[in-house]
Amino acid sequence: MFRSCRNSFADWAKFRPYRYAHRGLHDLSLGIPENSMPAFRRAAALGFGIELDVHLTTDGRLIVIHDSNLKRLLGIDRKANTLSSKEYQTYGILGTEEHAPLLEDVLPLFEGKAPVILEIKVDGGNAAAVTEAACRVVDRFSAEVCMESFHPQAVAWLRKHRPDVVRGQLSCNYAKEKSVSLHPLLRRPMAGLYSNFLTKPDFIAYKYADRSHPAVRLCREKYGAQEVSWTIKSQEDLEAAEADGCIVIFEGFIPE
Repeated sequence: MFRSCRNSFADWAKFRPYRYAHRGLHDLSLGIPENSMPAFRRAAALGFGIELDVHLTTDGRLIVIHDSNLKRLLGIDRKANTLSSKEYQTYGILGTEEHAPLLEDVLPLFEGKAPVILEIKVDGGNAAAVTEAACRVVDRFSAEVCMESFHPQAVAWLRKHRPDVVRGQLSCNYAKEKSVSLHPLLRRPMAGLYSNFLTKPDFIAYKYADRSHPAVRLCREKYGAQEVSWTIKSQEDLEAAEADGCIVIFEGFIPE
């Protein structure tokens, strides 16, 4: 019951034929940083889907960037949700001249092409605001998009307000991920997907190295959830995951 999922809604035939480039098909040695327009164009040109991350800006727009603190990516010690969309255009990603794009700039690249896995990043208490904003932007385009989040409140918002959106719960074995900022009392329940009773996800996006966790098998075998594996970093792991029915998010190589 606690790990139950929704298994009769998503048309997985739209998603399963594709592999998904993690933060786009980036390669810094080529001057193509993660979550940048060149990375997304490159993925689209080669027929891959993408996984990307969005934060809400101070002016209510969706910026495509991963980290909650911008020190690594932009060289500034600020939170992602404390900049306006205009301010983002003054900083290059990882020392390049590429700027973090808006979600509305990325989605047209995938209209009529491979799907997009959109990760909702929650900052503080803005789960509802950022998820609603993501839905508003996605509604403007014909790209095939599913949404996921580590934060159960974002996934629960989709369940309540946008049941038409394919939704996924992101997780990993938090007992092993000591660097992740999560209250000790929440580590076991979140790793075990106990929040599913609130979110009823269509898919479980679980860290590939941790996918032996019994909760993942239970969600798949008893409740019929689709498994998405992140982040695959070799052809061998990709083929193993796909052979077990997973949709794969890959990085650091171009699949054969």
